[in-house]
Amino acid sequence: KTKYKQLVACFQFSPDYPTTRALIELKSRYISPKLLDGLTRLCENEADKYLGKPQVLQVLRFVRNFVEESPLCCCSEEISTIKKKLIAGSDELKLRQKTSSVVLKVKQGQYFIKYNLTVPENYPDKQIGIEEKECNYPPVFQRWFTAQAVEIARRCVEPPAKRRPKDPPFVLKPSMEPVVSFLIDEAHKYVDLDCKFCGKKTLPDDPKNIVCDESAEMHIERIYCGHVYHNKCLDTFIKSPPFQKGKNCHTCGARIYHDKWKLTSETVEARWAHKQAKQRELDEVVDFLS
Repeated sequence: KTKYKQLVACFQFSPDYPTTRALIELKSRYISPKLLDGLTRLCENEADKYLGKPQVLQVLRFVRNFVEESPLCCCSEEISTIKKKLIAGSDELKLRQKTSSVVLKVKQGQYFIKYNLTVPENYPDKQIGIEEKECNYPPVFQRWFTAQAVEIARRCVEPPAKRRPKDPPFVLKPSMEPVVSFLIDEAHKYVDLDCKFCGKKTLPDDPKNIVCDESAEMHIERIYCGHVYHNKCLDTFIKSPPFQKGKNCHTCGARIYHDKWKLTSETVEARWAHKQAKQRELDEVVDFLS
């Protein structure tokens, strides 16, 4: 096993051993104290089955089987924190020891996500595996949830490709809690958000009414800062004056970036001016003929 699943078992014997139970103490640099305390009590119960007989080998065999059958023991502290601080309401986190994975389900209104998070043998040296099982959010959010969750997990185990001189030394850290925290926050965040341009709700109450056509006027667009607009609203906002220094989010003031709108503010302004000139020419013709 990896160092993250290793532990030391210490035994002390009274003069009348094995008639009485040996004193058992478990130690580990990485397994959480709470799990060790629980495992110690299980070991004591196991030893009680063999009073009057040698107990050490039986207890060691029990501990070995427990570690082999509980691959999630290397992240028990993270799981405990997640259940205590992050899981609430109808959200669920189910453990799957046989597959060394956890199943996360997050629900907000009629919307939900379900992810399978796999813990590798050499965790936390390696990042968790992330697989979307079910999701009824629009495709734009499905892509965002999975891609960003994978990126968060990667940053936990890989140093930045370009390190700045003042950056602190890279420290490897477990990736499960940051990923779960992200997925829970994001799944709850978007259901009730309004379009920052028209003020109307972006997601319909019934997921069956989601607009999946990414060119449709009412399709939801998520901008870089995390706020949302309708496709038509964002297009109108970006292509309308003023154009100086680009466009900023109505909510947080951050500069708006989006793959669909990559033109510079100068180009957008020039196109808008050209369109206005064409419209004036058309209006003049209409006035002349009327």
